Amino acid sequence: MGASSSTEQKVSSEQRELESIAASTGALPMLKKAFSKLADPQSNGLPLNALRQCFHTNYKSPVCEAPTKMPGSFPVLLENLGSSIVDLFLVTQKGGLNWVEFVRGYNRCCGRMSASMSFNTLFRLYAVTVTKAGLPLKMEFESDDADCKISGSLLANDVTMLLWMCWTMLWDYRTSRNSKAKGKENFCLPDVSHLVLSAVTSCAEVASDLNAWDCDVSALEVELPMGKFLTWAFKTMPSLPDCFTQFVHARLQNVLTSEDESTSSSSSLGNMSSTKSCNSNVLTCGRAWAISLTLRSTISEEILQLCFPSDGDGMDGKLLYQSSLHGRGLNRFWSNIGGYKGPLLMLVSASKEDAHGGSTNVKKWIIGALTENGFENKDLFYGSSGSLYAISPVFHVFPSAGKEKNFVYSHLHPTGKVYERQHKPVGIAFGGTMGNERVFVDEDFARVTIRHHATDKTYQPGSLFPDQGFLPVEALVSEIEVWGLGGKAAKEVQSSYKKREELFTEQRRKVDLKTFGSWDESPEKMMMDMISDPNAVRREDR
Repeated sequence: MGASSSTEQKVSSEQRELESIAASTGALPMLKKAFSKLADPQSNGLPLNALRQCFHTNYKSPVCEAPTKMPGSFPVLLENLGSSIVDLFLVTQKGGLNWVEFVRGYNRCCGRMSASMSFNTLFRLYAVTVTKAGLPLKMEFESDDADCKISGSLLANDVTMLLWMCWTMLWDYRTSRNSKAKGKENFCLPDVSHLVLSAVTSCAEVASDLNAWDCDVSALEVELPMGKFLTWAFKTMPSLPDCFTQFVHARLQNVLTSEDESTSSSSSLGNMSSTKSCNSNVLTCGRAWAISLTLRSTISEEILQLCFPSDGDGMDGKLLYQSSLHGRGLNRFWSNIGGYKGPLLMLVSASKEDAHGGSTNVKKWIIGALTENGFENKDLFYGSSGSLYAISPVFHVFPSAGKEKNFVYSHLHPTGKVYERQHKPVGIAFGGTMGNERVFVDEDFARVTIRHHATDKTYQPGSLFPDQGFLPVEALVSEIEVWGLGGKAAKEVQSSYKKREELFTEQRRKVDLKTFGSWDESPEKMMMDMISDPNAVRREDR
């Protein structure tokens, strides 16, 4: 009796602890409903087949955003993803998975944990899935602990497939929670070559010989040591493990819906309008996702809506300014972004001719800047936070260094003649100091100047494009885009601001003729008389 009572008490305390962890994520009510719906009424356990069907993925013909070919092994990898999740985290007994083990498995996937543990969980899932698919892998775990040391290395193709696996889980989560998107969008794999090149240049020991301007990432055979890769992942894409936790939560949530499970776990053919509209902009789906992976805030959610237009107002509602569409120059820029009080993402696509060895090559790159409070017409630096991005061909993020606050400079000539004791640069800049800006775009949006990070103490150091060098580099601007990330509230505030500006402009255009006594005394009459007979003698009023 005593032993039996002790055992029951022990199990009960363990169950309470596990349920408490699950409750801290807000998922406990959902878990109870999902368990009761999937469980076998006779054994009161979850059958293995039901669990595998719950997490099964069936994406047979994904479309690639990138011009490179998708590896033939990737669909095989996806076929083994669901069973790998079950085998790794949801250990079933002879009569099925009981409630305690079900909650324990959920906590191992989606419970609150440190960043290192979440990455360890994701990499372990990738390793098990690759092994099940019969593919080679050199990554090794020292033990079964959730936070054990990872050794070995990854190839560039491994990084590509790891990122695509995470994108698949994210796509599944985003489309499953939006009933409008189900069955209406093709499953499209984003171009992640800029992220793969970032990992290669940051981690590989032979990266100095790599030509990032003309590189096929699928052909790279360099090995990336796991220690360096983990350091790079923590810095560059800290929110990557969220793709897995969101996928698990969404699949269990789908169990509670009345729709057929096969509909939610398979990709149907549909239109490609969202992908095409994304690729026509500088901010493609892959680039938007890369930027969102660097953030852990509501801004990340706003950027992800650019990858999944059916989630929100769509891409057109967030694209505030595009130089090829709205016209170049600061005046056109201000007329489109004026009054927007919210986070903004500005992208600059530029090119420069590089004469080397008697031949001339045009090198193209894309950089970006994220500001949290919009732009203001000021003749000095301002801002409280922000990040710079090297986006293409190699992706890097440079958040605030915490030393200075020269985040943004955006100055337009005043309309009236105002005496300026010292000439202030006219244009848009990020980082550095006045006259030595780290990034400076001139007032005509024709040229951009990039300076070495030594001139900047606002953003963290690093090259904004490959082989930048120490000297300033001036390049031709191909395109500039500004995306509003403040949601509907910021857009409504800007709409009110524009309406007020239009009203004031209309009032200034109107001329009240009552202010003039008569036609003979009006300025128009005087001007017409002077033009008709400029030599006529006129009496001067004294």
